[in-house]
Amino acid sequence: MYYISKRIEVSASHRLELDYDSKCSQLHGHNWIITIYCKACELNQNGMVVDFTEIKRKIKRPLDHQNLNDVLPFNPTAENIARWCVEQIPQCYKATVQESEGNMACYEIED
Repeated sequence: MYYISKRIEVSASHRLELDYDSKCSQLHGHNWIITIYCKACELNQNGMVVDFTEIKRKIKRPLDHQNLNDVLPFNPTAENIARWCVEQIPQCYKATVQESEGNMACYEIED
């Protein structure tokens, strides 16, 4: 099995829709750190699991310098963003989304 990971930095704002009072319900921004993990039993015709540029195009381009509430069709929690990232790339089995130094979410497809 071949494994790769790609770390992406995204600057974006969001506000959370919550059923309790929280300062996170107000529009605010983060410098997100998103790490994408991909795997493949065989390499593609170019000798790769997936091109790093393709990962950047599918993850960073739609999110960077955006209000995530405007570009994602769900409540943009770190957990939901991690799942969305995995869904964007067929070879992706795991994504971590760090919104601040101490707060990170992970979504992983279980075999």
